[in-house]
Amino acid sequence: MAEDFRGFLDVLEKRGQLRRIKTLVDSDLEIAEIANRMLQCGGPGLLFENVKGAKYPVAVNIMGTVERICWAMNMKQPQELEDLGRKLAMLQQPKPPKKVAQAVEFGKVLFDVLKAKPSRDYFPPCQQVVIEGRDLDLNSLPLIRPYAGDAGKIVTLGLVITKDCETGTPNIGVYRLQLQSRNTMTVQWLSVRGGARHLRKAAERGKKLEIAIALGVHPLVIMAAATPIPMDLSEWLFAGLYGGGGIKLAKCRTVDLEVPAESEFVLEGTITPGEEMVDGPFGDHMGYYNQSKPCPLIRFNCMTHRKNPVYLTTFSGRPPKEEAMIAIALNRIYTPILRQQVPEIVDFFLPMEALSYKAAIIAIDKAYPGQARRAALAFWSALPQFTYTKFVIVVDKDINIRDPRQVVWAISSKVDPQRDVFIIPDTPFDKLDFATPKVGLGSRMGIDATTKVYPETDAEWGQQLEPDPQMAAIVDRRWKEYGLADINLDEVNANLFGYDMH
Repeated sequence: MAEDFRGFLDVLEKRGQLRRIKTLVDSDLEIAEIANRMLQCGGPGLLFENVKGAKYPVAVNIMGTVERICWAMNMKQPQELEDLGRKLAMLQQPKPPKKVAQAVEFGKVLFDVLKAKPSRDYFPPCQQVVIEGRDLDLNSLPLIRPYAGDAGKIVTLGLVITKDCETGTPNIGVYRLQLQSRNTMTVQWLSVRGGARHLRKAAERGKKLEIAIALGVHPLVIMAAATPIPMDLSEWLFAGLYGGGGIKLAKCRTVDLEVPAESEFVLEGTITPGEEMVDGPFGDHMGYYNQSKPCPLIRFNCMTHRKNPVYLTTFSGRPPKEEAMIAIALNRIYTPILRQQVPEIVDFFLPMEALSYKAAIIAIDKAYPGQARRAALAFWSALPQFTYTKFVIVVDKDINIRDPRQVVWAISSKVDPQRDVFIIPDTPFDKLDFATPKVGLGSRMGIDATTKVYPETDAEWGQQLEPDPQMAAIVDRRWKEYGLADINLDEVNANLFGYDMH
């Protein structure tokens, strides 16, 4: 397994999933336009080696497919991510083992936690080059501007690291930053995020908030920082659990914070509470430009980097984007945690086209009337990240929730709108959702697309059509005899069925 970001680039290149672009390109709009076309077709990661006005290469679309995210996690299939989710579920809500096998399994998980503890690197690669004071100029970084209506250049895949001034507990998040001057940026974070809470605490004590931005880290560290699971474990431990061993951390030079020692770049600075500048507008994950607003201003005093560093970036927007691929992987990790909290849920899926959180499809093992509604309500309250899910569709366990044709069939054949659709009005909502009638306040819809049982219906439910099992077995056995062995039944071109997908 690659230990750092550049090692992961080597993995991609060896597997034919990285293209080096030597032609001169512009970080203003051009890189994003090229990368967006690659994202749309599931193409390889890109390394731009000749960026206009920059001395550093730019990597983008590195996590543009679920396959590449699995590689970053040292896995082959997305289903393996659920094994990781089972570990996290066991740590989140540990239960006394009833069998020896359960005790052994729990012991293995605790051992994994011990292995995941980070270590200190006293000669970190991220500090091979140090730039401080007047020599610091953030314009030297090849920051991109993805869309024509964007207010400026942005940092996207940086780990934003802060610390609680009272407890010393660090928080690592992935937030967007806008370049404001040669040594300042604004940070865009929601008020509920850890960095925002740390800033409020610092303000209460009349202190500046120290902050560090780590750029160009291994994708699994980004995955750990993006995992909003309520657990008393630091993101550094998460990264260690994800990678199977503790990551190396380095002490910053000018602030009392730790960063991944293998980072390509590290920016160090402070936020003075109350000091803000206008941030935005920028293209956002909803597929629209968000509104400009005052955001906290970071004043940087130091930048360190590795020798011959590579700048890693991405951008938001209507899916598919790299953030959507990360969300699909996290969906798999959440599944065992969700099953532990809502046992009747067999599986759930957050479609990328629904922004990976606006709509959820849940499969349940239905046992009694009203269970679909109960499962939908339980889902909304199970984990904080489901608070902003607008639609929940509940289907039977025999429906493949990752096949939209089956889901649409279930809705069309099993739903009576008056009986099976329920709406909860005036609930807290995502302020970036322009569809809500009031900012931050919207409604939710649940759809019961399960087979109805008495007393949900007085009508006798029809028998569902199924192939004859004996004949299906005969056809399976004789498939080669028919001369059809070369036809792959698992590869379906949706455009053959009336879709227009490009």
